[in-house]
Amino acid sequence: MQDPNEDTEWNDVLRAKGIIGPKAKEAEITEDQIQKLMDDAIQRRTDLPLNEGQRDKKIDDMSLDELDELEDSEDEAVLEQYRQRRIAEMRATAEKARFGSVREISGQDYVNEVTKAGEGIWVVLHLYANGVPLCALIHHHMQQLAVRFPQTKFVRSVATTCIPNFPEKNLPTIFIYHEGALRKQYIGPLELRGDKLTAEELEFMLGQAGAVPTEIKEDPRPQIRDKMLADLEDKSSDFY
Repeated sequence: MQDPNEDTEWNDVLRAKGIIGPKAKEAEITEDQIQKLMDDAIQRRTDLPLNEGQRDKKIDDMSLDELDELEDSEDEAVLEQYRQRRIAEMRATAEKARFGSVREISGQDYVNEVTKAGEGIWVVLHLYANGVPLCALIHHHMQQLAVRFPQTKFVRSVATTCIPNFPEKNLPTIFIYHEGALRKQYIGPLELRGDKLTAEELEFMLGQAGAVPTEIKEDPRPQIRDKMLADLEDKSSDFY
């Protein structure tokens, strides 16, 4: 049986005499469909299989040497654009990840190391005194965090070298700066949770201030706060 939608002279005659209906309209392609086709084409170009070891590797994840290997088979202009972007990303990462340890500073270093740290730089300053166990614990935790978050500058200083006559009861103290401005401070053992402070808790506290890009979004020690509130509620109930 002949297809009534075919473009033939016979079908035109039958349509003119009303024997068959008009040809079915072709489905219109929407703007969203066109955009999706373009996106799919771009995705195919950026999901370039190289070899067995790199079959699923995207171009955004490739090294500069791997991008060079593709120049013979791909549009050089497109690859050069990706190449320049990757160079910029690598430079930005290297620029930010320039710390990675806890540096000891003196009062004379404070201005250059803290208030003039630079654009976009977070500084975590630990004021301490020798012989204070919690100060030693915080220093231990900061050494670990400095390695994990090398884009943040971690420094420490004997408290009295930065602030003459700084009260020992206020130790340890942590000041958090961003672009030279003080953003957060934790003063004394109570605010720093005492000698049970864990590295995860300190990371959470620094993350809440914005100093480190932590993935810890909930307080690692919420049960203590909840228990204190529960005890207060029980005491209130007993009182009434």
